[in-house]
Amino acid sequence: MQFASDPPTDGMLCRYFKTQEDFLYRIPDHMSLQEGVLLEPLSVAVHSVRLSGLRPGQSVLIQGSGTIGLLTAATAAAFGASNIFISDINESRLEFAKTFVQCTTFQPIAEATPADEAARFRTDVNIKDGVDVVLECTGVESSTQSGLHIIAAGGTFVQVGMGKPYQSLPLMVMSEKEITFKSAFRYGAGDYQTALELLKSRRVSVKPLIGATVPFEKAEEAWAMTQRGEGIKNLIKGLDD
Repeated sequence: MQFASDPPTDGMLCRYFKTQEDFLYRIPDHMSLQEGVLLEPLSVAVHSVRLSGLRPGQSVLIQGSGTIGLLTAATAAAFGASNIFISDINESRLEFAKTFVQCTTFQPIAEATPADEAARFRTDVNIKDGVDVVLECTGVESSTQSGLHIIAAGGTFVQVGMGKPYQSLPLMVMSEKEITFKSAFRYGAGDYQTALELLKSRRVSVKPLIGATVPFEKAEEAWAMTQRGEGIKNLIKGLDD
């Protein structure tokens, strides 16, 4: 699979982008182009939840409440998760998460150890044995470590976020609990179609995530806003002509 934003392709910030017809998906009339743009991160969420093997009635922890984390939480809900927990160091994003999907939020303490964070999590959310599935969407090493301490015995952990290329993991904890550890890279066959069906059926809505939309000529402003933590998903408007 070749991605439009990976070398040797420089991305899609251009007037026209030529691709094969069978790579395209028709969006329904009731869906805006802005919503259609968010099919890409939603497909990442679909791929990650599929990898986890999440079953109806299971509990899930989403680490990170950015675009991918929030869409992963919404997808987990659509797949039948019973209890959804979302963690993030950003309190305002956690507040937004509670308006976006039915969930319980948890704010990590940066100075705490992963084991202590796991104990505090279980106490704060009143869950004794940990969660069935963890989807790590930050790529931060300490977050991955905490998630592996939080997960229940026999659970499935999916590393979605990308951070440092080399990170340390609590292998003894993973072995003792016989955790299934998986890694996710974007999306695969069928994930875009499933994402489109979730939007068409309105089981998932992406509209609340859309913040500012800047003109194409001022694309750098959108990147700057995102770097400052303003909004969840800032869009760059395509050229009108």
